[in-house]
Amino acid sequence: MSLETKKETEKEKEIEKKQEKEIVKETKKENEKEKEKEKEEKKETDEKLKKPTSKDYYFDSYSHYSIHEEMLQDQIRTGSYCRAILKNKALFKDKIVMDVGCGTGILSMFAAKAGAKRVIGIECSGIIEQARQIVKENGYSDIIKLVHKKCEDIVELPDGIEKVDIIISEWMGYCLFYESMLNTVIYARDRWLKKGGKIMPNKSSLFISGCIDQDFITDKISFWNNVWGFKMNCIKKLIYLEPLVDIIDQSSIVTNSSILKSIDLNTITVEDLSFNVPFELTSKYTDNINAFVTYFTYTFDDCDEIVFVSTSPNSPETHWKQSIFYLQKPFRVQKLETITGNFLMKPNENNERDFDITIDYKVDGKYAKIESSQDYRLR
Repeated sequence: MSLETKKETEKEKEIEKKQEKEIVKETKKENEKEKEKEKEEKKETDEKLKKPTSKDYYFDSYSHYSIHEEMLQDQIRTGSYCRAILKNKALFKDKIVMDVGCGTGILSMFAAKAGAKRVIGIECSGIIEQARQIVKENGYSDIIKLVHKKCEDIVELPDGIEKVDIIISEWMGYCLFYESMLNTVIYARDRWLKKGGKIMPNKSSLFISGCIDQDFITDKISFWNNVWGFKMNCIKKLIYLEPLVDIIDQSSIVTNSSILKSIDLNTITVEDLSFNVPFELTSKYTDNINAFVTYFTYTFDDCDEIVFVSTSPNSPETHWKQSIFYLQKPFRVQKLETITGNFLMKPNENNERDFDITIDYKVDGKYAKIESSQDYRLR
């Protein structure tokens, strides 16, 4: 190889090296850009994942007719409002009524039928468009005025009305407070209810019991040990984290009930929605306990015809069902043994309609000596 040829070869190699360095440099830049892009995409995804727990999602979910169909078909729920309003016509005669979260307008029409002079139905979701048609179809357009806004965003009521005589609302949610509109009802009460006015229903209570779900281990836990030949044990943690809303058979209840929270709609404050209370349960017979179950009652008793509803396992089924809190550390009790504990419930920091719950419990009995605490999220 001649000297000149050798120099050219070395020059070519240098050019190749330089090109390789440029390629590496460009590739690095591309990788960094790709990482930045991935970060942005992740950020966008995280934002989207937050949306299902936002207030907007809550209102959007009530735009679909199916959720209203379920509530309207609930004979216990809708029937209790029908009786409380139509059996107390004297209370509604010539009165101004506010329906907070009016949905399809069923409670507003009950109030109009009972003789109310004016009914103001407030609804934030899109179902209000159907409510307007329903009100018109049933001939109540002159009495019922519908407002498509969040209650808290209303500056003034229709027709220059400043105060109302009665507030009606079906505000209760799973475990009484989940996704409930109670904070909105409190706002409406403080802003628009006349002194001495009525709220319907006016009282409610939340209860807890201990229970045994015989099928839980088989259906909910063991299933994840072998899913089409694969182990998925990490899913079990989610089962214990999120309460199950379902019907629990009364034969599964092992203890008596203990009251956790009683509220009077005339006096409750938003601060009262966070609470940490003790409870004490006594076993009715010897059995295992692998869950706590909550249910609630509500009452219309600030009127002549009193109406009371319970969502307990001993009562007729409602769409609220019961809320079941499964225990990672189940235990066995002898008849008449005591279970003590604390129940903490507070609105989630990111969405006040969701709740964070902690149940502490202690047993010092013949079969079990246990003290434990478990966190739950009601989403």
